[in-house]
Amino acid sequence: MSYPVFAGRCLAVAGLLAISGACGNLLPATSPRSVFYALEGVSRTDPPAPTAAAALTLLVSPPRAAPGFDSQHIIYQRAAHQLEYFAHSEWVDTPARMLAPLLVARLQQQGGFRAVVLTPSSALGELRLDSEILRLQQDFSSQPSRVELTLRAYLVHNTTRQVLAWREFSASRAAASDDAKGGVGAANAAIAAVLGELAIFCQTGAGLWRPAVAAAYAAP
Repeated sequence: MSYPVFAGRCLAVAGLLAISGACGNLLPATSPRSVFYALEGVSRTDPPAPTAAAALTLLVSPPRAAPGFDSQHIIYQRAAHQLEYFAHSEWVDTPARMLAPLLVARLQQQGGFRAVVLTPSSALGELRLDSEILRLQQDFSSQPSRVELTLRAYLVHNTTRQVLAWREFSASRAAASDDAKGGVGAANAAIAAVLGELAIFCQTGAGLWRPAVAAAYAAP
């Protein structure tokens, strides 16, 4: 007489297992965790060389980024005029915000200025550096892939707002591997190259500030 009861219990357990299995199929699959990378550049240990700009303070404005490059996405390109980004690899912050302390550190290491200060700040300075990332992307149109970086910079007299000099800096570095990790390494190498050129640009441009100011005040 106990067999029907036992069979009924077995059917009930089987039903519960079937329902739990169906619910399990409805649950979203575990997605891969995102990996976060930072722009670090390459530190410089050479002793700074004294220059005529040693008595000047340089204010560094927070860098900006062109549309499409102002997010934490790590951008790559496979076709012309089409930007894509890695699904599970991101920057820890936007490239522009990560670039700001690298700019200040590199200019300080280069020497030649009395002080290099990131704005906003209460500090006063004779010169100001404005910059914008125009492009930072991994290009897969060639093998190995390459990271392309373009940065535009303006050296401005902070009182007259006169642009003393401006320039676009470009660097291209091959990636060690055709993935986000390889692209990040190439991006850091490109950043280091551009920062080195930018430091020299600022020192050279600083030598123009006195004649430019004198001419501005002498103008009718």
